[in-house]
Amino acid sequence: KDFGVTEFVNPKEHDEPIQQRLIDLTDGGVDYSFECIGNVSVMRAALECCHKGWGTSVIVGVAASGQEISTRPFQLVTGRVWKGTAFGGFKSRSQVPLLVDKYMKKEIKIDEYITHKLTLGEMNEAFDLLHEGSCLRCVLDMQL
Repeated sequence: KDFGVTEFVNPKEHDEPIQQRLIDLTDGGVDYSFECIGNVSVMRAALECCHKGWGTSVIVGVAASGQEISTRPFQLVTGRVWKGTAFGGFKSRSQVPLLVDKYMKKEIKIDEYITHKLTLGEMNEAFDLLHEGSCLRCVLDMQL
């Protein structure tokens, strides 16, 4: 809730597909969905939970090499938008310095996403934590 989340739905707590649960919860679907973990099944669910006519689903996560996403064409011809983003849509040369300034002024939250701090020698453990879903972001300390 500190980040603006108003609802949290655990798909493991429902028998129906998560996209149907979200459509029911929001009276027709969400305006925006974001897939951030690189799971192609979740990418499809994120699109399909969007509202017909104007819902937009943004793929942020990077799927494993060779993975493919799919959905029925009906999902798109009814007005949903499915798109991807790299680096949050920021232009690295001109916009990232502005992002850094906002972070330094505490205008945006970043530190709160860091769930683990490990040493460079523990890099493999950091990847394991990310793959397990046990970690949002891990910082590797080069000095330790």
